[in-house]
Amino acid sequence: MSKLDIQQIPVLSDNYIYLARCKATGACAVVDPAEAEPVLDKARTLGWTITHILNTHHHFDHTGGNESIKAATGALIVGYGPDAERIPGIDQTVTDGDYIKIGEAKAEVIATPGHTLGHVSYWFPDSHALFCGDTLFSAGCGRLFEGTAGQMWESLMRLRDLPAETLIFCAHEYTQSNITFALTVDPRNQALRDRAVEVDALRAKGHPTVPTFLGQERAYNPFLRADKADLQAALSMDGAAAVDVFATTRLKKDRF
Repeated sequence: MSKLDIQQIPVLSDNYIYLARCKATGACAVVDPAEAEPVLDKARTLGWTITHILNTHHHFDHTGGNESIKAATGALIVGYGPDAERIPGIDQTVTDGDYIKIGEAKAEVIATPGHTLGHVSYWFPDSHALFCGDTLFSAGCGRLFEGTAGQMWESLMRLRDLPAETLIFCAHEYTQSNITFALTVDPRNQALRDRAVEVDALRAKGHPTVPTFLGQERAYNPFLRADKADLQAALSMDGAAAVDVFATTRLKKDRF
């Protein structure tokens, strides 16, 4: 049974902030607060007490609410140590392989460079919950602003190896556009076609498309499938190194 209650807060044009509350103790983390007020309003409505802020990376649409939330609640701001100077108000630094506890819920810190060099993800195994910021999206992955294709591919492989029942709590509602692109490189993938129908129906009703299960993403996310023969064949890259297939797919997405 999950040790966390998780609430999703849509902000800006397509961002998601998450509140993750330990059921046993009431300790509550905010993950990637782009803005403060929607978070504080939601916490007040729920009667939740914010104790931590978890940042996956330094971009302003993930840290913009840090200092205001800290001022209002006294929350402890947690982020990647080597990137501390770019994370507003940081109190506690973590690095790959560290653990952070939110009450009785424990998360493993997984370094996932690529989108930025200082990107980390937080995996709560007992709650099957992965907060992966801008590394992994449904049917997509983050743009390579600072890292290399090799770094991002390795990061995605680390996440792909987590249990299939892991829920992907990514930080943006990009699924529909990701699928539109994915169908151009993997048009015969039936799982992808089925997901497209599902996502169109959800968005038509104004519903979010995330979280999504990692096991499903393995079947239709092209950025998790660069080492699969059918995707390589679809790209006319049979037998190519997976990192090269990934790099080609990412470049196509950048130009799409």
